Amino acid sequence: MIDLHLHSRASDGTLSSTELVSLAATRGVSLMSLTDHDCLDGTAEAATACAAADIRFLPGVEVSVSWDHKTLHIVGVDIDPHHAGLKAGLARLQMVRDTRALEIGRRLEAKGIQGAHAGALTLAGEARLTRTHFARFLHQAGHVQDEARAYKKYLGRGKPGHVTVEWASLEECIGWIHAAGGQAILAHPLRYGFTRAWLVKVLTAFKQAGGDAMEVVSGRSNLDDVAVSAHLAKRFELAGSVGSDFHAPSPYLQPGVETPLPEGVVPVWERFRD
Repeated sequence: MIDLHLHSRASDGTLSSTELVSLAATRGVSLMSLTDHDCLDGTAEAATACAAADIRFLPGVEVSVSWDHKTLHIVGVDIDPHHAGLKAGLARLQMVRDTRALEIGRRLEAKGIQGAHAGALTLAGEARLTRTHFARFLHQAGHVQDEARAYKKYLGRGKPGHVTVEWASLEECIGWIHAAGGQAILAHPLRYGFTRAWLVKVLTAFKQAGGDAMEVVSGRSNLDDVAVSAHLAKRFELAGSVGSDFHAPSPYLQPGVETPLPEGVVPVWERFRD
C-alpha cells in the first residue's frame, strides 16, 4: 500500500514518527511520506524508522495556502528537507501559526474560557501548536463533547475562536516545493466544501501556478468521490495521489490507502526522482 499524506506528533498527529512508521508497517504500507503541517521536524526520525522497517520513505510537508480568502492545503512530496528556501518559507508560516495561536487564546478567554492557550500549548508538548491542540483542550476541559464540536462551536469560520491569517500564496508554496525538487499536490480537494464551480476555479488556479497533482483517493473518500476526483485530475491533466490524512489511530481510518487509482490517472509516484 501507498500513503503520501500522514501526520505525526511533530504537528497535530498523536503518534511519534517512529510509532507512525511502526503502525504503517503493520498495515503493509510499502511507500509513505510524512507530511506534517508547515514543518519538517519529524522527517529525520521517520526516515530512520522507515529504513529499519524496509518502507520506502519520501520526505514531505503539508503547506498552508491562502487563495481568494480561502485556505487550501498543498502537500509537497519527494522534497529535499534541507532546502534553504523551503525551510525559510516554512519558518515564516510557523511565525504566523504562533501569532494566530495567541489570538485564538485571547478570543477564547474573552468568551470565558480560561487558560486555552496554555492548555493547548501543554497538549502540543514539543510539537508545533495547531488548532487541533485547541480542539483537544476544549474537549478535555469539558467545553465540548468531542473535538469535532470544538470546531463547530468555537474554532470554525465565523465562530468566536476563529482567526483569519494570511498564509503562503499558491505561487509561493508551489515555488518552494519545486525548488526543493518535489511534486506539489492539492490535498483532499472534495473536503473544502466548495461547489463544483469553485472547485474548478481552484484547480484552474492550481494548474496555472504550476501544480503537479491532486489527491484522488483521500481519507475516507467513497467510490463516488474517487470517480469525481479522477475525472477532475484527467480534465486538468494532473497526476493522481493517494493519502489517508491520518492523524490518530481510529477504527475508521488507518495508515495505508487500499483503494487503487482509477484507470487513466497518472500516479504521481511515477514522477518521483528516487
